[in-house]
Amino acid sequence: MDIATIIGVLLGFGLIIWSILLSGSLMAFINIPGLAIVVGGTIAATLIMQRLNVVIGAVKVAINVIKGKNPDPVVLIKEMVKLSDVARKEGLLALEKAKVENPFLAKGLRLLADGVDLKDIAAILKTELLYLKNRHRRGQKVFKFMTATAPAMGMVGTLIGLVQMLMSLDDPSSIGPAMAVALLTTFYGAVLAFLIFGPIAAKLESRTDEESARLEMILSGIAGIYNKENPRMIELRLASFLDPKMRKKMADAAPGAKSKKAA
Repeated sequence: MDIATIIGVLLGFGLIIWSILLSGSLMAFINIPGLAIVVGGTIAATLIMQRLNVVIGAVKVAINVIKGKNPDPVVLIKEMVKLSDVARKEGLLALEKAKVENPFLAKGLRLLADGVDLKDIAAILKTELLYLKNRHRRGQKVFKFMTATAPAMGMVGTLIGLVQMLMSLDDPSSIGPAMAVALLTTFYGAVLAFLIFGPIAAKLESRTDEESARLEMILSGIAGIYNKENPRMIELRLASFLDPKMRKKMADAAPGAKSKKAA
């Protein structure tokens, strides 16, 4: 579970509700017609823009990003180093018995065990990487469109409310509800765009970059295993994919690191 996303959503809505309660009633900010205009209008425009299966797929991708656990690249590197040692000692066929959680790495190992040439393995995995990027980009496109559409639908609701208000100037009792629709739809559109849709689109984009870098790292590790390189050399090359903080973590976790510090 992505804790940062959960904290951000709870904190954002919590601060909005807290500020409302400080100066008035929460029920004053609940307007069903306004919600229908913004939420329903945004969904309708999104379905016009994109196919239904793509929109559903984008929602599923977003849920997976929030629910999914981000794999530790250091653990992944250590796993590939161990696999390279197995391949050098027992041959590539021994990799067929290896049990790994990462599906991209598992596919690469199966291809290695089947004796597929490295160029063909690279072509297969790069094609899978390309389609993964395309799926994620479609999800980003959907949520970016919703980010732009929600405030626009809020303005539509504002215009509807203003028209209703102008048409009922002779009846003071109906001016208030019409003005509420006018103002609250803009409020709903801004909250949905900048607290929900926009951050989800940005998170999908950053996760795509992280996933792409991780798959490139796996591809580099598979090349090292195929060429039966020294496991230490593979580890050093794969460490170049990590940021300095992660490299330090990997160095501290290396065998003998504690004894050197103690000395």
